[in-house]
Amino acid sequence: MTGISATFRRNRPVKAWSTANVRTSFDIKIITMRSIKIFIVLFLAGANCLAQPSKTYSKADAVSSAMKKYTDQGIPGLSIAVYSEEGLWKHAEGFARTESKTPMTTDHLQYTQSVSKTFMAIVILKLYEQGKIKFDDPITKYLPEKHSRYIKNAKDITVRMLLNHTSGVAEYNSHPAYVADFLMNPGKVTKPERALTFLENDPPQFAPGAEYKYTNTNYLLLALMADAIIGDHAAFIEKNIFQQLGMKNSFYRSSKGYLTYERLPDSYWDMLNEFKPVNITTIQRTNVASMIGDDGIVLTPEDAVIFLKGLMEGKLLSDSSIKLMQTWVNNKDGKPTYGMGLIHFDLGGVIGIGHSGGGIGAGCMLLYVPIKKTYIFLATNLGVVIGGPMPEKVGAARDEILAAILQ
Repeated sequence: MTGISATFRRNRPVKAWSTANVRTSFDIKIITMRSIKIFIVLFLAGANCLAQPSKTYSKADAVSSAMKKYTDQGIPGLSIAVYSEEGLWKHAEGFARTESKTPMTTDHLQYTQSVSKTFMAIVILKLYEQGKIKFDDPITKYLPEKHSRYIKNAKDITVRMLLNHTSGVAEYNSHPAYVADFLMNPGKVTKPERALTFLENDPPQFAPGAEYKYTNTNYLLLALMADAIIGDHAAFIEKNIFQQLGMKNSFYRSSKGYLTYERLPDSYWDMLNEFKPVNITTIQRTNVASMIGDDGIVLTPEDAVIFLKGLMEGKLLSDSSIKLMQTWVNNKDGKPTYGMGLIHFDLGGVIGIGHSGGGIGAGCMLLYVPIKKTYIFLATNLGVVIGGPMPEKVGAARDEILAAILQ
């Protein structure tokens, strides 16, 4: 889910349309037990902005009907943007705030959760292109000792291993002490430096480079490395990604108070598994505020598609860097899973590229399906990090919506 993890375990791609060892379709930061499933983002952008919304999208009725079907069954809200050869189409169903019956709209900002990792990877790749970092250097060359001292075998871990989750570093947000600290201090934002202290005595999950395991700590460390090199990775993202692509409805840590913006929908969690989601907005926002690199960005569905489309069309990185992002490491079953900030999705034989994300009170997925020339961003304001009937319903909604788009 997002910052906590034993109880709220963050960004783990969850199982769903076959994520090649990333267990879902959304990469949710999971609130302790497992990761989840959640949504998709099929949305595409033109240059610095997408074309005018398509009024004749052929899948509009099927997708909107599926969305309404599931919001009628209790999912608070759903929002989607799709960009295909037919143009841009976006739609929302349900509520941004159930208590006041405030409708969810496509102008509402959505939590990207672990999709933020793709942005963080781009920062590192741009530094690579500028000659400021090398992938096979040990992270101790760039990560200040005040941070690296908490990581066992730091001198044996390379930048590349952080990017593709083969470092073996321990997971901070699933650490019992980290979770307990979060729960004992509700509303208190955890500094990244403090998050690392919980790992001081934790052994590596495996030897550096020995295998793949999705771990949020990797991207927290990348953010701290970037800050050491350029001063402020958030400001870098704003200038080199948001502004570069004309993403005027995207916000991160460089935007003061962005997690209190009125356009952020409230967040819900069916904590008792009784189909009675409760408002946990304060917890969601505190958790997201505690993350850097591995979480934290909010944006509209349209901006999400503008971002992925801009990346794939070479507006952010060189062709060789984009290829590096899609140099996949395999999971334990030998199937391609993760590159540098991108997930390889097998959608029942149809390949998708993107990332998923989820939290205690939100979930999303950003996806590009090359064979369909389609981009998608799908988001919900319901937490799906812990298994239960409502997260399962979210998974069913995701599958039905995806099927309608990709048929």
